[in-house]
Amino acid sequence: MGRTICVVGLGKIGLPLAVQCAGKGHRVLGADTAPLVVRQVNDGQAPFPGEADLPERLKLAVTAGQLTAHSDTSAAVAEADAVLVAVPLLTGEDDQPDFTLLDAATRAVAAGLRPGTLVGYETTLPVGTTAGRLAGLLAEGSGLRPGADFALVFSPERVSSGRVFADLRRYPKLVGGIDERSTRQGVEFYREVLDFDPRPDLPRPNGVWALGSAEAAEFAKLAETTYRDVNIGLANQFARYADRIGVDLAEVIEACNSQPYSHLHQPGVAVGGHCIPVYPRLYLAGDPTATVVEAGRVANLAMPEYAVGRLADALGGLTDRAVLVLGAAYRGGVRETAYSGVFPLVAALRAAGARPYVADPLYDAAELTALGLPPHRGEPVVAAVVQADHAEYRTLGAADLPGVRVLLDGRRVTDPARWAGVRRIVLGA
Repeated sequence: MGRTICVVGLGKIGLPLAVQCAGKGHRVLGADTAPLVVRQVNDGQAPFPGEADLPERLKLAVTAGQLTAHSDTSAAVAEADAVLVAVPLLTGEDDQPDFTLLDAATRAVAAGLRPGTLVGYETTLPVGTTAGRLAGLLAEGSGLRPGADFALVFSPERVSSGRVFADLRRYPKLVGGIDERSTRQGVEFYREVLDFDPRPDLPRPNGVWALGSAEAAEFAKLAETTYRDVNIGLANQFARYADRIGVDLAEVIEACNSQPYSHLHQPGVAVGGHCIPVYPRLYLAGDPTATVVEAGRVANLAMPEYAVGRLADALGGLTDRAVLVLGAAYRGGVRETAYSGVFPLVAALRAAGARPYVADPLYDAAELTALGLPPHRGEPVVAAVVQADHAEYRTLGAADLPGVRVLLDGRRVTDPARWAGVRRIVLGA
């Protein structure tokens, strides 16, 4: 007999996870505070585009009666024997964690929590948050004892938008509880709801990996993502040096990575998305003395302004010059603008006196305007900056932007042969 599972937060992580659990034969109650999302899910419609296999699998789960969505989180939790929380933890203007949404969701979970329930957090957290802050809120709101009356685990999502189902199969599921009993129950649960592809390259078999504690699982998620930010920061520093000395960094990186001890990432005009710009700040919230982590963040945050500086040098200034930013999304093929580099790029262009415009094949003019971005409606421009590595930009050329004198390709995605007669700048080349 299957479980009754409540998934709190039906966003880009929570909804695919709910569908995955339903597909394994469990009864799933999705909870979300957005009425429109609840209606769409109950109609079998994905509330957001771009997630592979989600529309089909969601429709099947809803039609089969395995998945229903609810606006009353506490009532849904009261029916469940397992609760998964996938509500995001953001950072505020001071770069510190903003627990407003997560605390509210946790209090709603606590109000419906029953003895014997397993509670798992998938949201990336500062180390110590599960056993400290969240366990306390759950105990306060439910009158139950964490570990004794209900199991509590942290199991970080390790997936990317657009390929969540594939990533759930591909990567080991890390689980750490507030005590041994919680960890054991968490491991058993995830083995029931997930499928795994074989991975011969792993030190132990693919599947659910028990970590020694919730803190270890929290640390693992922050460490793997912070590593990427620091690595990109280093590549961006290398790119700026390569620009000064006239060396092609791509050639250097290829040479370095030809042996197994170098794993240099690629430089870029900006680092965006829900994860890489945010999670180093969550790490620093617990370890503010981590100077290497801070330096990586600083290096990456400086890239949009640096790119605009390169553009200004090439044009002899940007005052009253029209510049097109290609790509509002934070990465190619993903209709998502969270922490996208488009925002600091537009700000830096305006600060330099330019008149910026934005175009993106995934967004229309009205949507760009709603994001606070000036849409390009065919106005002539003298320069363009590639911000997102959309596949469409591989075939873009000078003929598509008459009058463009300079192209700054911040993602190394354009074809040089298509830009004859235009000065093409690549970071680190």
